[in-house]
Amino acid sequence: MKFRIGLMAVLTALWSASPGLSAAQGFSGVFTQHNDLSRSGQNLSETILTPANVNMNKFGKIFSYPVDNQIYAQPLYVPNVTIPGQGVHNVLYVATEGDSIFAFDADGLSPTVLWSLNFTNPAKGVTTVSCTQAGLTCNVYPTTGITGTPVIDSTSSTLYVLVRTAETTGKTTNYVQRLHALDITTGAEKFGGPVVISATVKGTGSGSSRGMVTFNTTHDDQRPGLTLANGNIYIGWAGNAHGWVMAYNAQTLAQVAVFNTTPNGTLGGVWQSGNGFVVDGDGNLYVATGDGTFDANTGGGDYGDTLLKLSPTLEVLDSFTPMDESCRFTPAPNNDLDLGSGGPMMFPTQGGSFPDEIVQAGKGGSPCDLFGGTYAVPIYLLNRDGLGGYDPTQDQDIQTVQGTVHGYWGSPASWQGPSAYYVYYSGMTSETGSGDYLKQYTLTNGALSTAPIAQSPNLFTVGSTPSVSANGTSNGIVWAIARTDILSAAPGNHTAILYAYNAANVASELYNSRQSEARDATGCANKFQTPTIANGKVYVGTQNELDVFGLLPSNPITPAPSLTIPCMSFTGTVGVKSAAQSTTLTNLGPGALAINGVSMQGINPTEFKVATNTCGKSLAVNKSCTISVTFTPTVATIPQQAYLQIKDNAIGGALTLQLIGTGSSGKK
Repeated sequence: MKFRIGLMAVLTALWSASPGLSAAQGFSGVFTQHNDLSRSGQNLSETILTPANVNMNKFGKIFSYPVDNQIYAQPLYVPNVTIPGQGVHNVLYVATEGDSIFAFDADGLSPTVLWSLNFTNPAKGVTTVSCTQAGLTCNVYPTTGITGTPVIDSTSSTLYVLVRTAETTGKTTNYVQRLHALDITTGAEKFGGPVVISATVKGTGSGSSRGMVTFNTTHDDQRPGLTLANGNIYIGWAGNAHGWVMAYNAQTLAQVAVFNTTPNGTLGGVWQSGNGFVVDGDGNLYVATGDGTFDANTGGGDYGDTLLKLSPTLEVLDSFTPMDESCRFTPAPNNDLDLGSGGPMMFPTQGGSFPDEIVQAGKGGSPCDLFGGTYAVPIYLLNRDGLGGYDPTQDQDIQTVQGTVHGYWGSPASWQGPSAYYVYYSGMTSETGSGDYLKQYTLTNGALSTAPIAQSPNLFTVGSTPSVSANGTSNGIVWAIARTDILSAAPGNHTAILYAYNAANVASELYNSRQSEARDATGCANKFQTPTIANGKVYVGTQNELDVFGLLPSNPITPAPSLTIPCMSFTGTVGVKSAAQSTTLTNLGPGALAINGVSMQGINPTEFKVATNTCGKSLAVNKSCTISVTFTPTVATIPQQAYLQIKDNAIGGALTLQLIGTGSSGKK
């Protein structure tokens, strides 16, 4: 199979007069999901962004990069990378559901994408996975390509990524998952890769045949960030039958271990809302599972709703299963209260009786978890040296803290401030749009505060996974991305909101991107997106672009374009043109915005057409124009996806407008 490597020549201008544009401050980089193997979300080497300068007058969106599909993976950052023929760059690596990897100059200094790689080949029947055609649950909608955050080995300059494709020959479509190892300087394959994912274990559970359970390449969804530890790449999946964890040698890509969470039962998915596995100093992994069969307490090997401690070779060393396990999951009804909807976070060595601690929280509350007269989600503080196993009458944890009402679809962050150690959690109170505040706890001598010491002024509709930037124990800022669409909105058309808070007191909001909405407008928000902070920039992945925030330049030299509507969703009847939807493009200046072309691109570009375009070839400062789009479906029930690209002379070189439409046959 031949894959394409190419440059996307859409960046046209250099950015100037902005602080911290080149050298990377001694910051080593963001190589893994949520920054480190503790999954703390910390960048403690941020010397540019401070609570004093992160405000709407000094801080905002400074540019964006166009991408070919939705970004679920957290952007990764590597400083001082030598790109052949292009010099040394701070590089941001972005993966999309379009099965693409982009290597962007992290500071907007390159006139082109440094390199890009796409793993599809439509001419040979190799495409992204349509969730509808594949019969998936469409939690990632409408296409699936790369979902889990890749991981980078800075020593060998290798990026590891799990790619899903649909491969059709004649009338037969096979769904394939592959692990790729890529050179971060060129995108070239390494170590004889890629390798096709496959596995079989002994078991009599769901989907088994003749005493064996086989990995399902169609329905086993890869969401957790890939983890590099012990010379291996660890990958997790949640499917409609089982959870899986596999290990591959990082140098040979040979499979070295396989673990199935419920070989004799069902479910127990490993997804953690995209968060990677925790790894302790001995190389042991901590993995949270979703609801499913649990019988480990009676000698079985099924671990639904459990925090597992796995050896480097994926043997179970220890576990914690909440006493409410039988309520979380029963065959009928299933309350669907996954412990593993959130990922664990490991704390640094603590004073007190339990120096080695880890925290875990997921879904919970009604009807399983009652605190006095209130249903709420338990936050479990656990001893890594003895997780506590399962006790149906009393959890054998260090501490159980009353959390949000319904659940955490994400993970916490933490930071050692000048006078206290803080833990930040953001959950939600229902799946129908009732959000909760981002809440701040303290950790003192190994004990969490029993209630939040502060909370954000705003609600997060679906919670968030926050990140922290600081210069050691000073200038701490908590960053979080808000999605205002509910979880089930597919995919959701409202823009993301970037929030910043004083990390010593999150009740003090420093900034949000709605304060200067035209200037700081983002792309449409995805679920479970985590901000990346590096070298004075904050990177936000969205459905249609990568947005870059930083200190505003004192003397910008390129125009700043802004779209009122960055995403459109259509419905219609096969063969019938829909009503037009429009967006307004405004040039915020300085200088004229050159419009170098408007084109339809992506997976299904012929289903959409530009109906009207008043933009012409140039747009003066503070002037606006409109573009409208129609949808004429040629197929029923299968979502069609494309994007409208507007090439310009701004940093990033283009704007992308995501388009999704679904047709019906019109028959009743």
